[in-house]
Amino acid sequence: MGLDELRARLDSLLAGQGLSSDQRARASGLHAALVELKVAVGQSRDALAAAERELASERTQLADAERRGGLAAGIGDAETSRIAGEFAARHRERAGILERKVGVIKEELAYAEREYASLAAQYQAARGGTGPATPAAAPDLDERDFDLLQAKARREAAEQAAKAQLEHLKKKLGK
Repeated sequence: MGLDELRARLDSLLAGQGLSSDQRARASGLHAALVELKVAVGQSRDALAAAERELASERTQLADAERRGGLAAGIGDAETSRIAGEFAARHRERAGILERKVGVIKEELAYAEREYASLAAQYQAARGGTGPATPAAAPDLDERDFDLLQAKARREAAEQAAKAQLEHLKKKLGK
């Protein structure tokens, strides 16, 4: 679930909860939103780690292409040097794109964490707590909830991938 979709869902949930005078229902809705947001934050962290790994790999490939181009130029192999230059240009461009992607994911993650802190404070207030809460202070939101939801999300993603692969194989075999 993208951050925009999550934000829209949270806005609609909070708008609907604002009309209700039942504190318990409001707290329950906020708790559900907190759980979803925590899963989204975890997914964003996973995406950031994956993008950073991809960027590191791309930088390694860029360094290799530049090194090969330099070695080829050193022995007078113009064709290999030209090809290595083309590969270096591709890797340089891709590394630039990945650097921007990592920056955007970091900004989205910081935004989601701020939203989580704000929502946790609202949740704490709805439960009748005192003062603003920190993200770790949401009492009903423990690591088991997060781990279970994350495992469920992974399982659903694996099922979707298996279905897509099955459809691809069916299409390939003409069935």
